Amino acid sequence: MTIASILAEKGATVLTLDGNCTLAEAINVLERRRIGALIVSLPDKPLAGVFSERDVVRALSTHGGDVLDVPVTEHMSRKVTTVTPEVSVAEAMEIMTQKRVRHLPVLEDGKLCGIVSIGDVVKRRISMTEAEAEALKNYITTG
Repeated sequence: MTIASILAEKGATVLTLDGNCTLAEAINVLERRRIGALIVSLPDKPLAGVFSERDVVRALSTHGGDVLDVPVTEHMSRKVTTVTPEVSVAEAMEIMTQKRVRHLPVLEDGKLCGIVSIGDVVKRRISMTEAEAEALKNYITTG
């Protein structure tokens, strides 16, 4: 199973946010869309960073409520770990664990074609494990 299979099931829609938006605007989008991260884009850089719930917590903890009027680019994660659609679900899970990230933008031929979360990856991994267990059970009972 690959990241492409996750995107085929969930869709490849990626919400992006202009880097000049404020933290308050970004938080509003996260809440309204019920998501944990947004891709931040700039005119010259479509994947300038990722802004996540973790970034919100860090910004508020460090700077207090006044930070809500600051551009999201000042508090986004700039080091973005990406994957391609061909990466396996197991590899993606390992990358997320090693890099301590919960969202992976997916690039194909250098272009953003989706994003997967740790929840997407875990859900797929559980489905795979359940299918394997069922196949073994059927093999044992019919063999």
